[in-house]
Amino acid sequence: MPPRFVADCMLGRLAKWLRAFGFDACYAPFADDHGIVAWARQRGAVVLTRDTGFPRPTDVPIIFIQEDDVEKQLGQVVRSVPLDLADARALTRCTVCNRELESATRDQVWDRVPPFVYLTEERYARCLDCGRVYWEGTHAPRIRRRLARLAGSAAGERRRG
Repeated sequence: MPPRFVADCMLGRLAKWLRAFGFDACYAPFADDHGIVAWARQRGAVVLTRDTGFPRPTDVPIIFIQEDDVEKQLGQVVRSVPLDLADARALTRCTVCNRELESATRDQVWDRVPPFVYLTEERYARCLDCGRVYWEGTHAPRIRRRLARLAGSAAGERRRG
């Protein structure tokens, strides 16, 4: 089973990119440290934090992220867990709320996409929690290229670490 993550208020961008790779990465911007630990314990998740004063329970794995740059942050997570981003299930989770995406038909999303998208796209995915709709538009190849670059950068970090 792939690892799960809970990111604290300082790591929303990292959580978003872990989700883009298809990993379960909850983001807790308003939870206190003990709430984050309880949430991670309940979910069997790894805590991601930059807070050096964060509690250190023995039963919850914690990665103290040291970098500001998201590529270096991913590299640290890849080295610590370890993860192989090349095997990730990219673009299968909602980047907003973390739920796994469901396939949807045009008829199911017609009122949630721009008219041009409705006329030109056949395949859609949607988040049943927040309602966001995704499709393979011109942005998808750009995101995949960024994911590939991040995966390559993180792999390089793993080899150096």
